[in-house]
This record gives sequence, structure tokens and C-alpha cells, in this order.
Amino acid sequence: MNIISALVEKLGDSTSAGISSGDIKGVITKLATKEQSSISVGVTTRDDVKILEKKYSETDYSRLVHIPKEASGMAVKRNGSFAAVVVFPGVRREDSSGTFLNNEMIGIEMGAAISNLSKTIDIQYNVMDKNGSIASCMSWDGKGKQANWTTDGCETNDKNGSITCQCSHLTFFAILMSPVPQNISSSDFKALTYITSIGCGMSMVFLAVALFMHCLIRKGKASDATKILINLFVAMFTLNLSFLTNESIANLGNFGACVAMAATMHYTMLATFTWFFMEAIHLYFNLWKLPTEIKHYLTKIYVAGWGTPAVVVIGLLASRNYDYVVIHTDNGSSSKMCWIPDAAVHQGVNIGYYAIVFLFTFIVFITTMRQIVILKPKEEKAQNVSSIKKNSFSIIGLVLLLGLTWAFAFFSHGPLLIPSYYIFTILNSFQGFFLFIYYYNSSKTATGDRNTAASSSSTATSNTVMTSPYQ
Repeated sequence: MNIISALVEKLGDSTSAGISSGDIKGVITKLATKEQSSISVGVTTRDDVKILEKKYSETDYSRLVHIPKEASGMAVKRNGSFAAVVVFPGVRREDSSGTFLNNEMIGIEMGAAISNLSKTIDIQYNVMDKNGSIASCMSWDGKGKQANWTTDGCETNDKNGSITCQCSHLTFFAILMSPVPQNISSSDFKALTYITSIGCGMSMVFLAVALFMHCLIRKGKASDATKILINLFVAMFTLNLSFLTNESIANLGNFGACVAMAATMHYTMLATFTWFFMEAIHLYFNLWKLPTEIKHYLTKIYVAGWGTPAVVVIGLLASRNYDYVVIHTDNGSSSKMCWIPDAAVHQGVNIGYYAIVFLFTFIVFITTMRQIVILKPKEEKAQNVSSIKKNSFSIIGLVLLLGLTWAFAFFSHGPLLIPSYYIFTILNSFQGFFLFIYYYNSSKTATGDRNTAASSSSTATSNTVMTSPYQ
């Protein structure tokens, strides 16, 4: 590739010529100094490389390379005078992650650095039998003595039996064919999808009813704890809504819309975690009778609850960590969604974020349990059946209120992974329902004075046990 520029001088009056060196074949063409145009190159099954005229049949070529007019113009402005497309056969993958399609790579050179194109360079492979493998367009970053293959700058468009790499820069390109990972069995996937869809829909209904009641009926009488709970409801409602619409957005094939969808769902998930944390902080203040007459108390809670996840999501957007994610099953089917494809980023951000929330909320849960169960009023010598039921309801409400059920999704591995998915899905499917009941019962007992400890903790304990932790 380094000597291609020297070949331009040998073209003379010709505008294009073929390149051949052993099994390596290609074509080179001069760029017009004015009125640049797009360039199309076809590769036959015999690896003959040709410059194509405006009218050609795609079926005559197994590979097609389309260089947009933008790239030609950028090359001329940067003293580039030619465009060359070269096919290199016999390229092997050095690790066991997969093999390159046709064991080949395609090099594109224009005598100048070309990057950040708004209209991509397209490399299309027609009628390819993938044999059940996953196709990923790769490019060589050109750094170091050894090839460093990456997916950066290239999108993979795999449909109708053809694979198209859409890349915004020039370098060497290849398609990595990787074995299909079996993330989950098809039966488990169908069951979890069904449960999740029904559960999210049901949760949204009850959360919407609670929000309706709060806005039109109880807003003026709401305590601080109820207002914090309503923010949790808003975060959970938008999380369920974004989850249910995620796959539909992903199937549109619009990368910008997918990134927006992934960022929205991630923000609402982190916001839900954050409001679990806010609930725990508010409950902690009241359990230990700490003063809640902090200046602009609720304003600070609101800023922390909605602002903290925004900082994380903006950082991931800036580093371009949102993309398509494909979930594969053991029968070869798959489902696409918009999320964080990098497992390390997903685990570091989401599990790390939730771990902090879980640690604090779990401590508050244990402390509250101690207040409810152990430190009962001295005059209560024996629990009757009604008291046990109400305390049990309070415990269930606290588990959901503090988001402890999410631990099943993040902290289970190995043979317990699939069972934990079922437990998490079922519990969170009823989360909206239980929190609605909890909100309804607790809001009935809230007093008009929201600055008192009993009122500000009305969503944390039931009617029977509400006063016992604070006396």
C-alpha cells in the first residue's frame, strides 16, 4: 500500500489501472481535481477488481466498494490524487474469537488521511452463507507493528443475505465471523419476555393510577416522604415505558434513535436506583430523629435524585458507549435492543452504581427491621395475628421501597443466574402494584403536618408500626 502513490505516475494518460502482486489484486484510479464524484469498485468471484460505471448489476460481483463523493473531495483538498482498492487474501485471525470472512481483508487508500465522513464508505458482501456465525465489521487502527482490529468507526448492516460495512474512515477492513453465543435458552427467553411484558404493563397501570391520585387528589396534603415516593414512581414508570419500547426502536435500524433510546432507558434505570437511595436517606433521617428542617431540603433531594444519573449518562454519551445489543438463544433466534454493548462498562457502571445504593439501603432496611420487630413498644407483650400481618406488609413494602429485589438481577452468577432472572422478573412485575397499595395505605394515615417525624415517614411503615420506631 505504501508504493501505490508511486504507481500513479506510471499511469500516464490513463485514468485507472489494475494492480496485481501474487494473489493480491486491486485497482487504482486518478481523482479529478474538480467536480469530484463517487467511486464504485466491484470484485468478482475470481477476485478480479474493476472500476464500475454508473450502471451495473450487483449480481455480477461478490463484493462491492462504494466511496462517496465526500471522501474524494476531502482527499483532493489534502493533496490526495488517487483512490485505490486492494484485496488481500489469506488473512488469518490470530486469536480464537473467530475467522475473517473469505480469509481476506480489503484495503482502501486515497493518498491522504480520511476520517469522520458523514456519508460512509460502504463495503458490501453479497449472498454470503454465514453458517450460523455473527458478522462484525472490523478495521485496523494502523497503530503499532501488529494489526489491532477494532469495530470503531464501522457499523455492520446484515440483512437479506448480504453484509455491508459502513465505515467513516479509510484503512484495512475485514469481516469477523464469530460463533453465535448462547446467552439463554429459547424457552427461558420466551417465558421471561412474556412475564416482563405483562409485569411492566401492570406496574405502569398502578403507577399511573398513583400519580393520578397524587396530582388531582392528594398533592396538597402530601408529606415530604410521599413527594419523594412520587418521584420514585415517575422514574419507575418511565423505566418500564422505555423498556417496553426499546426493541421496537432497535428494530427501526436508526442508529441515532437507538442511542437516544439506550440513553433514556439507562437514565431512567439509574434514576430509579437513585430514588431508592433518596428513600433510604429520608427514612434514615427519621429513624434516628435527625433534623429534617434542612434549608431547601426537598430541592436538594430533587437535584440529587435527577441530577446524579444525568452526569453518568452524559459521560457515557460523550464516550459513545451506547449501541445495539443482540441477545441470542440456543435455537439460533435473536432479539435486538439498544443498550451498552461493552460488558465491562455495563458491569462497572450499573453494578457499581447499584452496589452503592444496595449497601446503604440494606443497612437502612436492617435498622428499620430492628425497630419494627425487636424494639416493639413495651406495652405490646404479644403480637396478635393482625399485628403480624401488618408488620409483614411493612417488611414487604420496605423491600420494594428500597429496591432490594434488584440484587437478584445484578448479583447472581453461574447456575443461579437463570433462576435469579425469574425471581427478579416476577418480583419486579408486582413492584408497581405493591408500591401503589403501600402509597394508598400510607397516604391515608399521613397527617397534615409534614414536618413531624410521623408524617415524613408515613411511606416507610404501616399504620400499626408507624409510630413505634420513633417513640
